[in-house]
Amino acid sequence: MQQLVNTERPENRCIKSYVLRSGRMSDAQKRSYENLHSRYCIPVSEKINYENIFGNSNPVIIEIGFGSGSVTAALAAENPAVNYLGIEVFKAGIGKLLWEIEKRNLDNIRIIEGDAAEILPKILPEEMAAGIHVFFPDPWPKKRHHKRRLITRPFTDTLCDCLSQGGYIYMVTDWEDYAGWALKEFSATPGLINQYEGFASPQEWRPGTRFEAKGLNKNHQIRELFFKRENNGR
Repeated sequence: MQQLVNTERPENRCIKSYVLRSGRMSDAQKRSYENLHSRYCIPVSEKINYENIFGNSNPVIIEIGFGSGSVTAALAAENPAVNYLGIEVFKAGIGKLLWEIEKRNLDNIRIIEGDAAEILPKILPEEMAAGIHVFFPDPWPKKRHHKRRLITRPFTDTLCDCLSQGGYIYMVTDWEDYAGWALKEFSATPGLINQYEGFASPQEWRPGTRFEAKGLNKNHQIRELFFKRENNGR
């Protein structure tokens, strides 16, 4: 079967999928960042061991770009037997999630501060994650900026490598063009199998986000993608 690929792919994955900007943190969130960072944030110098950082062998879900961390915290509170590893570049978002961890007394969340595209191949063990969430990544809507989009091969191959057999990737976006782009990239990634005919049905267990609310206010249609790693590997 002919694979669908994007021709405007970035040649160098060192291109950033984000632009660093300052974020406003409350005093409580600043204190959380200062006091809890060493406890819940994981160094990125070497391969990590999930059992070592969480203290158990529960399934691990990776969330890339968790924003304010509200979804991560809500899912972690609802699923105490699942571990959540959030990856984020913005200190404000990390501070907010650390505050949520402290407020809700959550012990099944750990955080990596950094660029997922750079650090995932270096530190995450292969074939171990039960799932990967990518909720409302920056769509980079202008054509000249498409090279900055996170969901692009070969990064999607890296995501597949991180998944256990039968593990899933779940992406949500309110940008039609990016949804189509991501559908092609995931579909062209060896080992990933679409669980739907095209876009996925809404997953009822996913909490809403403020980015989703903004998109709906602009009359954007929410599109979801749900792929699994095939059981026989790649």
